[in-house]
Amino acid sequence: MLDGDTRRLDLVIETKLKKQDVVIIVHIEPQSYRQPDFNERMYHYFSMLYNKYRKPIIPIAIFSHDRQPVEDHYTMAFDFFHVLTFNYLTLHLHKMNWRDYIRSDNPVAAALLSEMGYQKEERIEVKKEFLRMITRMELDPARQRLIYGFFESYLKLTKQEEEQLMDEVSKLPEADQIFEIPISYEEKGKEIGKEIGVRKVAVEMLRKNVDLNFIAEVTHLDIDEIVVLKQQLQ
Repeated sequence: MLDGDTRRLDLVIETKLKKQDVVIIVHIEPQSYRQPDFNERMYHYFSMLYNKYRKPIIPIAIFSHDRQPVEDHYTMAFDFFHVLTFNYLTLHLHKMNWRDYIRSDNPVAAALLSEMGYQKEERIEVKKEFLRMITRMELDPARQRLIYGFFESYLKLTKQEEEQLMDEVSKLPEADQIFEIPISYEEKGKEIGKEIGVRKVAVEMLRKNVDLNFIAEVTHLDIDEIVVLKQQLQ
């Protein structure tokens, strides 16, 4: 942010207002828990941004917790003098129905889908619609990674849920395009890579006639899997 300052803001976007020849900075600050001095923190970040860029700034606080809304302003005043009142926009995601935004072509809406209001049993469907959204938008790989990473940080499916998701995605008309997204199943690929590496270790140990139980203990593979690998070597 500033020289000698290691603090980092969640998201800062430089853009232009429609029909106005002015560059503005949009500061988006996601907040997943209630923080008593959050309004003061927003003012502090605003001050740092303005000190660095000297441009108009639109501060936006995005809340995903379902507690009582916090203040949307910060005031500094004395009994004898009002110094300032700093205002910022607020967006309460848990009050928003995720289904209302799945037809949007706005990448920000796609990223925030994981923070909107949905039931536990809708988790798989939420991610499926998210994948359909970013496929439809035809974003470049860098933006896909940014949006996917943000989405995943708030909605992480279990292994069983991912398997069900993959099965449901395979039945979609746009399945081929979704599976071509480089980051959609990147983590799944890493897991598969680890499994392949473990099997290679097991094979090398089998070639040296190491005891099967010891191989299972070291690699955490099932005995049945190790037996199959041994049969493949014969």
